[in-house]
Amino acid sequence: MTTLDSHLYVLRGNKSTEQIEVYKLDSCRLLRCFTVRGLDTPQDIVACGHNRCAYISDASHRSLHRIALPIGGPITQWPVNDQPNCLSLTVRYSVLVTCLKVRKLKEFTTDGQLIREIVLSQEVLSPWHAVQLSSGEFIVCHGNPDDPLHRVCLIGSDGQVVKSHGGQPGSGSLEMNVPVHMAVDGNGFVFVADVNNCRVSLLSPTLTYLREVVSREQFQWKNRRLSLDVKRRRLYVAESEHKDGKYTAGRVIIVSV
Repeated sequence: MTTLDSHLYVLRGNKSTEQIEVYKLDSCRLLRCFTVRGLDTPQDIVACGHNRCAYISDASHRSLHRIALPIGGPITQWPVNDQPNCLSLTVRYSVLVTCLKVRKLKEFTTDGQLIREIVLSQEVLSPWHAVQLSSGEFIVCHGNPDDPLHRVCLIGSDGQVVKSHGGQPGSGSLEMNVPVHMAVDGNGFVFVADVNNCRVSLLSPTLTYLREVVSREQFQWKNRRLSLDVKRRRLYVAESEHKDGKYTAGRVIIVSV
């Protein structure tokens, strides 16, 4: 899920056609559906206003798809050579790919050239999502159900942990349980999708817990993706139902922030 200009782009998993739904932001009206040929197991989508495109990660093909915006332009694809998970844009408008199983961040140009590869600290076992700050450092969330640490970390350009929030998995305000996706505003405040706790938490730029933005009572299923519209001061939260290894239902919650 991602926003650009006046549109919200929602990526639908486990669909062979019409994987992207395009909505009008102000009215939430569905405008069109779009099929990305060759897209098998989509994980995340991020839009880039600078390059006028959207990127989609494909776990099965271990690749990225680049779609020209507005939708209908050319589509290109390139290999990541590791299984890609969540995506974000860097301060240089390149695309940052988090590779879950190998503890790596990979940065690509808009035409698919690898700029650099960062190997994360061994204590960051299962990184889901990374966002680059204006300082050049990264905010990374990590933690699978069987991992000993579930955290949001500030990571240096060398891949080492500078500071962190969280620790052993739990439900307290200082704990997390599978944090999988984030949105970071221009001042460094971090919104975190804490999946197994069914909540969205807000952290300060120093990774101090501030408050719960969306609580368990507001969710029907589990929240898995976030997108922040700074201009409209809205947080879009995608939640979905997961049964027998498939996503069977979902919706987007809109929260004023």
